[in-house]
Amino acid sequence: MASNLVMSSHCSFFLILLFLLVCASFTATSAQWVWPKPRTLTWPSPLATILSPHFTISSPYHHHLSPAVNRYRLQILTEFHRPLVPPRVNLSNSSPALETLTIAVKDLAAPLQHSVAESYTLVIPTASSTANLTAETVWGAMRGLETFSQLVWGSKPLLVPVGLDVWDSPLFEHRGILLDTSRNYYPVDDILRTIKAMSANKLNVFHWHITDSHSFPLMLPSEPDLAAKGSYGSEMLYSPADVATIVRFGLEHGVRVLPEIDSPAHTGSWAAAYPDIVTCANMFWWPAESEWADRLASEPGTGQLNPLNPNTYQVLKNVIGDAVALFPEPFYHAGGDEIIPGCWKADPAIQSFLSENGTLSQLLEKFVNSTFPYIVSLNRTVVYWEDILLDADVKVDPSFLPPEHTILQTWNNGPNNTKLIVSSGYRAIVSSSEFYYLDCGHGGFVGNDSQYDPPPTSGGGGNGGSWCGPFKTWQTIYNYDIAYGLTPAETKLVLGG
Repeated sequence: MASNLVMSSHCSFFLILLFLLVCASFTATSAQWVWPKPRTLTWPSPLATILSPHFTISSPYHHHLSPAVNRYRLQILTEFHRPLVPPRVNLSNSSPALETLTIAVKDLAAPLQHSVAESYTLVIPTASSTANLTAETVWGAMRGLETFSQLVWGSKPLLVPVGLDVWDSPLFEHRGILLDTSRNYYPVDDILRTIKAMSANKLNVFHWHITDSHSFPLMLPSEPDLAAKGSYGSEMLYSPADVATIVRFGLEHGVRVLPEIDSPAHTGSWAAAYPDIVTCANMFWWPAESEWADRLASEPGTGQLNPLNPNTYQVLKNVIGDAVALFPEPFYHAGGDEIIPGCWKADPAIQSFLSENGTLSQLLEKFVNSTFPYIVSLNRTVVYWEDILLDADVKVDPSFLPPEHTILQTWNNGPNNTKLIVSSGYRAIVSSSEFYYLDCGHGGFVGNDSQYDPPPTSGGGGNGGSWCGPFKTWQTIYNYDIAYGLTPAETKLVLGG
C-alpha cells in the first residue's frame, strides 16, 4: 500500500475513504438532503406531514436488525435534524400524522458478507399514517432506515415528506474505509465511532489493518507474546473481547470487519517475540550512503518474515487460525505488499539460498505456497495487495494464486493496475493512492528529509515530504471512475473500493 515515490510506505496512511453508493440523479423534485443519493427518488409534489411524537417502527425480530431499529427510532425522535438547505415544502392538509414505519424483510437469514443484497424500497404515502420499507435482507433494511432517518427534519413538530418513493441499491458491493492501528493506536471507542459514521454513509466494509512493523496490538490466544512484547504498551492492545465488541457493533450497523494481518513484509513488530523468524529486524531502515534500491524498508520500522525458517509457518498458522476464529468475515487480508529485497538479503540463510541460484520471487512463492492453502482450508477468500502479482522485483507466478480464491487490492498506478488485475481474471478492490489515500499532503513522519532541502527560491521542495502528495480533495475522490477503461466483463470483477 505504499507508493513508487522515495518516501513510500504501504500503510503510511490512516484511512482509505470511498463513498461508492452515489447514484443517478433524482427524478422530479428531489429531497436533496438524502445522502448518498438513491438510485431513484420520486416526490412529485413537495408535501410534508407531521411525524407523530409517538412514532414507532414495526419490524420482524432479528438479533442485529432489532438494535438498529431501536437506535434509529431514538435518533429520529431526538436528533432534530435541520438540513443545510431547508426544504421548500407545503404542509399537507389531507395527510394524517405519520405514526408508523413498517419494515418487511424477505430473507431474515442472509448473513452479512460480500454480495449480500442491500437493496430496499421506501414508500411514504400521502393518505396513510403508515410508511413502508421493504428489503431483500436485514442489511438492505438498515440502509433504508438510514434514508428514512435523513428524511425527517425540524424540531417541534418533526416533519417528513409524503408522496415520496425511494428505490436504492449499491453500485458497488465493497465500499470500504481502511484504518491502520499499528502505526497509530486507536481506542475501541474511536473504531466504533468510525463504524457508526460509515453506516451513516452506507459504507459497508471496515478494513482493519491491525498489525505492521511498528506495533502488534492484537492479543491472540495462541501467540500471546506477539502483543505482549510487540505492542506499544499494555494500554494499547485489542483483546478478544474488544474484537467481539467491534464485530458485533459492525453487524448492528451493517458493516463487515475485514482483518488484515500483513506478511511477510511489515512484520518488524513480530521480532520482539520471535527474533529468529524476522530478517533485518531493528536495523536502520536506509543505511547511510546507500542507494534507495538498497534500503531495508520504505520507512523506519524494518523486518520481514523469513520464508526459509520452518518456525515462521508455525507462528503464522497460529496467528491466522486465531484471527479467523475472532473474525467471522469470509475474506481474510494476508497483505503481501512491499517486500524489500535488501531486508531478505541481509539474512545469511537467504544469502546462501540466493548464491545457489535461488531468487527472491522463489522465496515469496515458498511463503505463499506454505500459507495460502491453509487460509483457504479455513473457508476464507484471501485478499492480497497487488504487489504480490505486480511488483517489479519480487512477485509470484499467477499459478500460485487461483482467481477463485484470490482478490487483489490495488493501490498504485491508478486505472492501469486495476486493468492489469481484472484482465488477468482476478477480482479487484480499488484503493488507488492517487485518488483515495487520505494521509496524502500532510507530510511524512520521517525527519532529516532531503525533500525539504531545496531553498524556497528554487521552486523546489518536491512534494513536501508526503509520498503521495498533494492532498486528495473531495473532487478528486468523487471524480474517480474505478472502472475506467475496463470492458463490461472486466468491470464485473471490480468489487468496489
